[in-house]
Amino acid sequence: MTKKINICIFLLFIFITNLHAQIAQNSPLFLELKKQDSIFFERGFNNCDITYLEKHVDDNLKFYHDKGGFQDKKLFLERTKENICSNTNQKPIRKVIESSLEVFPLYNEGNLFGAVQSGEHQFYIREKNKKDVLGGQAKFTTVWTKKDGNWVMSDILSYDHGEPKDSKITDNLQQLLENNHIPSLGLGIIEDGKITQIKVYGTLDGKITAPYNSLFNVASLTKPVTAMTVLRLVSLGKWNLDESLDKYWVDPDIAKDPRHKKLTTRIILSHQSGFPNWRGGKNGNKLSFDFDPGTKYQYSGEGLEYLRKAIENKFHKNLEDLAKELVFNPLNMKDTSFIWNEKFIDKMVIGYDKEGKPYDVVRKTKASAADDLITSVEDYSKFMVAVMNNDLLSKKVFDEMKSKQVKTKQDKYFGLGFEIYDLVNNEIALSHGGSDKGVNTIAFILPKRKQGLVIFTNVDDGYKIYEPIINQYFGNVGKKIVEIETK
Repeated sequence: MTKKINICIFLLFIFITNLHAQIAQNSPLFLELKKQDSIFFERGFNNCDITYLEKHVDDNLKFYHDKGGFQDKKLFLERTKENICSNTNQKPIRKVIESSLEVFPLYNEGNLFGAVQSGEHQFYIREKNKKDVLGGQAKFTTVWTKKDGNWVMSDILSYDHGEPKDSKITDNLQQLLENNHIPSLGLGIIEDGKITQIKVYGTLDGKITAPYNSLFNVASLTKPVTAMTVLRLVSLGKWNLDESLDKYWVDPDIAKDPRHKKLTTRIILSHQSGFPNWRGGKNGNKLSFDFDPGTKYQYSGEGLEYLRKAIENKFHKNLEDLAKELVFNPLNMKDTSFIWNEKFIDKMVIGYDKEGKPYDVVRKTKASAADDLITSVEDYSKFMVAVMNNDLLSKKVFDEMKSKQVKTKQDKYFGLGFEIYDLVNNEIALSHGGSDKGVNTIAFILPKRKQGLVIFTNVDDGYKIYEPIINQYFGNVGKKIVEIETK
């Protein structure tokens, strides 16, 4: 056994010391394995999804631990259950040091069959109602192989385990949250047109640690999902962008105002309806026009709700069912809904005001096209990847979606459902945000670079951390976005 271990270790270190074989950190293989590592440990290890672990390690797994010895697949799963997942009061949590990651491809006769991934990771002890405590640090080397189209771990080395006194906290996002008093953060990172990381920090309710698949109310990030549902109908030839909506719906409040005949899907999705954000104010609770539809920009939730009623009347289905059929099911968005379900409460992130007082959870019994979508970071990241890669629309409708329909400020426009930032070198960013009581969320995609960010926070002033996160992941392009936004 000792000879076998030594040979394995020797061969693995031949791979990782050959620096010429290391691939660039923006290469597809590096990003794919970064994603695999992130999900494997966050879902399988940190959240104890043993079924997921079992499917993503090879049947002939060889795991070498400098303190715990050799483990095959059966022993690896047994010890994970016993040592990692049995004590929920003191749960070990693993976090990778991203800057340490390296990937080395493995070829056989010129064909890629796997890769070696090496790096360093830290381990924390998580207790209820307490801050995570750093427990140690180690190095790891993993051999990934592809079988039946799926990446699995076939060999693992875990070594150079150090005591807490030898370790330093390296997660700058955790520090950013603490400095800005942000209770919880959900972060999705998209690179090379794929989700590479899903991170959730903080707690559900100030006590229970927020899991990988936590649910957030994302406020107006609802609107792009509604837009894509409608544009999918346009792509399928079942709906017309420029047809007057009065054939399907006329609000009684504006029935006598002939301007309602000018309302179209294009005008509403680009926020040129002429409606206020929400009805009320000078006319009580009645809907009214502030200006002629199609003449200028004014952000309006009422516009999206008007469109919802027209769509539902046409197809005799509610928005929830249409979205499931056209968006959620095709993209495997299993944790997303316009309508509240009591089963959500066990994973729901609670919102807070600036003083740390919790808000009541919004429990919608009817879909709103403009607000209060419930979703996870992973699901919304899937959605943004699908938008970026145009997995849902025809080319013609996709081009319409990202075209500048109306100017909103210098270098910023509204397309169909998304804001458009006009960046340098003919590059654009598509974005939308959401803000409500205890909610600040935003999402970006850079179609040309195939990058994206999804940021969920659960506090009134969560927007404070947008700029450093955007700058960290988008670099100079991020600074340009911030510059446009703050003009």
